[in-house]
Amino acid sequence: MLYIFDMGNVIIDIDFKRVLAVWSNLSGTPLATLTTRFSMGEAFEQHECGQITDAEFADVLCDEMEVSLSFEQFTEGWYALFIDVRQGVIELMNKLREQGHRVVVLSNTNRLHLDYWPHHYPEIAASTDFLYLSQDLGMRKPNSDIFKYVLGAEGVTAGQAVFFDDVLANVEAARKIGINAIHVTDRNVIPDYFKAHDFSLPTET
Repeated sequence: MLYIFDMGNVIIDIDFKRVLAVWSNLSGTPLATLTTRFSMGEAFEQHECGQITDAEFADVLCDEMEVSLSFEQFTEGWYALFIDVRQGVIELMNKLREQGHRVVVLSNTNRLHLDYWPHHYPEIAASTDFLYLSQDLGMRKPNSDIFKYVLGAEGVTAGQAVFFDDVLANVEAARKIGINAIHVTDRNVIPDYFKAHDFSLPTET
């Protein structure tokens, strides 16, 4: 069986409010103001598909939010997204691999974050057989092509794959092509899924 895990709020907790809080402190712009101005628009999607550079992305977002930040300040805030890994999920991924299953990550991410999380959370890559990252593939979820690409690369059918993601649109897109997709709405969803499937899950610490 192929198990496909999203990363943010599936393997690792993230919070964009932390990003905005740093930018607010560095720019002197009220957090409430940044919250209303920040959006995951076209530039966000282009960045995740590797179509624009980190510097171009920073410039666009700063323009949209009407703040003046150096690239270093922008990056400081951008890195604040990450909180910590969900150790129970890491243990589960390793257990799946020990049992002979294939475990991969499929994440909408970007080069700037790739400079950060692999170094601070090396256990993510260490617990997977392969990382399918949007900026490398030039496409992102919920585009069905990215799911078909992963299935083709792994040599499995949709019925041989289980996918975990916190974004409903991604889950629905995977389901449309026949993948058993699970919507991760909280930290209990993945442990409960495997308990229901008679999987011996380590207790999360």
